[in-house]
Amino acid sequence: MRGKEEDHKVGATFEADVAVVGAGPVGMTAAALLASYGLSVVVVERNATTSEAPKAISIDDEALRVYQAAGLGERTLRIILPGTGTKYYGADGKALFQARAEVPYRFGHPFKNPFAQPDLERELLAHLHEEPRVQVLMGTELLSLAQDEASVELVCRTTEGSAVVKAAYALGCDGGRSMVRECLSIEMTGRSHDDVWLVADVVGDSHTERFGMHHGDPHRPHVIVPGRDGRCRYEFYLYPGECQAGQEPPFDLVRRLLEPFRPLTPEQVQRAVTYRFNAVVADAWRAGQCFLLGDAAHMMPPFAGQGLNSGIRDAANLCWKIADVVQGRLTGRALDSYETERRPHAEATVALSAKLGRIVMTTNDRFARRRDTFVRAMMATPDGRAYFEHMRYRPPQCYLDGLLETDTGAATGVVIGQPRVFDVEHGRTRLFDDVVGNGWVLLGVGVPETGYQKVYDALRPLSPTVAHVAVGEHLPASSAAPRVLVDVDGGLERELAAYRERYVLLRPDRFVAASWAPHTLPDLVETLSMNRDGATALLEV
Repeated sequence: MRGKEEDHKVGATFEADVAVVGAGPVGMTAAALLASYGLSVVVVERNATTSEAPKAISIDDEALRVYQAAGLGERTLRIILPGTGTKYYGADGKALFQARAEVPYRFGHPFKNPFAQPDLERELLAHLHEEPRVQVLMGTELLSLAQDEASVELVCRTTEGSAVVKAAYALGCDGGRSMVRECLSIEMTGRSHDDVWLVADVVGDSHTERFGMHHGDPHRPHVIVPGRDGRCRYEFYLYPGECQAGQEPPFDLVRRLLEPFRPLTPEQVQRAVTYRFNAVVADAWRAGQCFLLGDAAHMMPPFAGQGLNSGIRDAANLCWKIADVVQGRLTGRALDSYETERRPHAEATVALSAKLGRIVMTTNDRFARRRDTFVRAMMATPDGRAYFEHMRYRPPQCYLDGLLETDTGAATGVVIGQPRVFDVEHGRTRLFDDVVGNGWVLLGVGVPETGYQKVYDALRPLSPTVAHVAVGEHLPASSAAPRVLVDVDGGLERELAAYRERYVLLRPDRFVAASWAPHTLPDLVETLSMNRDGATALLEV
C-alpha cells in the first residue's frame, strides 16, 4: 500500500510498539493509554502545533474515566465545566425536558461537560511530552504505509526531510480525511446531509448555564452550549442563499444570528464556519496491523454530543488489547474483537445523531408542533419522563459478542460503574479504578473466602488484580480472603447486585468478560475465545 509519493529519500528512523497517526484528542488519548499500559509509542502529526480551533466542546463521564485510567485525570478536570446535561426547548421557546445522568457520578466524574478543544489538546500534549515511552513528531506528514504480518512501516515527510516510523501496530486517528484510511483503501458508507449549519465560537458571552440548550424552533433551529470563562458556542440552521457549506461566513451574518442573544464584535469571534454534517462509517476498521479510530472510523452529526466521546471509546476498547497482545497475555486474534464490539454501538450512535437532528432541528412547523405535543404527553407519565430525562433513547454501550463469555447466567458485555469504595488493606476510601488499577480484575462478590487460589491459577495468564467484595454489613470471617472492598454509599452494591455470590472477571476497560458461581470453574481459555468452537484460544498459556 502506497500513499502520496512513491519515491522518497529516507532520513531518521523511529521505532515503537505502536505508531499513532494524528495528534488530535483521540490520537493523543490513545497514545497516553498505550503508554499507561507500558508500551512505547510514536505519534505522527502533520501540523506543527496543536489545534487552536474549538471543534469538540463536550466530554462525558465515560471519557473522563478513560483519562483517569491514562493518568490524565487532574489535567482534564481542570479544563472542563462540570455540566448537568442538555435542555430541549419546543417550537414555542418553552422547555420540554432536561436530559441528565440517571445515576449522578456513576462513572466517578461529572456527567456531560463543556470544554475547549484547544485547552484539552495542550494538556494532552504536555502529558505526552512528560511520558518517557512516547515520542511526538509534530510537523510530520504521513506519505505512505506498508505492512506485513508482524509490523507496519510509515514513511513521513518532516520539516527537515523525511523519516520512517516502524512499529508492530499503527492507529489511524487522523480524522475524517484520514491518510491512513486512504493508504488502506478503505471506503466509508453513509451520507452527508444537505442542510447547512453555521457554527460560531465566541468569547465575552453572558450565558452561565451548565447545560447545553437545543432549541427546536422550526423558523431557526439552533443550539447554545455555554463554556468556561465567557466562552459559548452557537449553532444555527442556515437557509438556502445565506451561506454555502465550506464558505467563510461574513461577520454580518454571524452578528445578525446572535443579535437576539448578545451584541457581538469581530474580535469576539474565535471561529465561525459553515458545513454539512456527515453520518458515515468506515467499511472496515482493521486492515492487518492497522486500525482506524475516531473520525477516521466514523463521523456523525453533533446533536447527540458523541463525536469525540465515541472516538475515546474506540481508544478505550482497543489500546488495552494491543498491550495484552504485545505483552503476551492474549494472542493476536483478540484484536479482531475491536470492530466486533465497537462497530454496532458506533453505527447506532451515528443513526441516533442523525435522527435527533431530523426531529429536534426540523424546519417543518406542523411536525414541530406534533413533536412537542408528543413529548409533553410522554413527560406526564413516569416511564415517559424517565425515557427522556435519563436519555434511554441512547443506544446502550454493551457488547453481545467479542472478548467475553455470553452464557454465564449473569450479564456480561456490560460496563461496571466506578463507585467509591473503602479499601480495607490500605484503610482508604477511593474510586474503584484507583484501587484495582488498570489491568484485569477478578472480583469475588460475597463468595467463600477459600476458593480464590484455584480461580487465580486459571486466570494466571492475565495477571488479574484480585479483590473480595464484602456484601451487606459483614466483613469476611477468614484471613484467606484477598484485598477486601467495602461499599460506602450504596454504589458498589448497586453495580454488583446482579453478581452476588459469584466471581466476576472485569476487563481493563471495566466491561464484564465472564461471571460464574463458586461451585463451577469455566475453561476461561475457551471462555475468552471469540471462536466458539474452540479452534484457537486467545489466551497465551
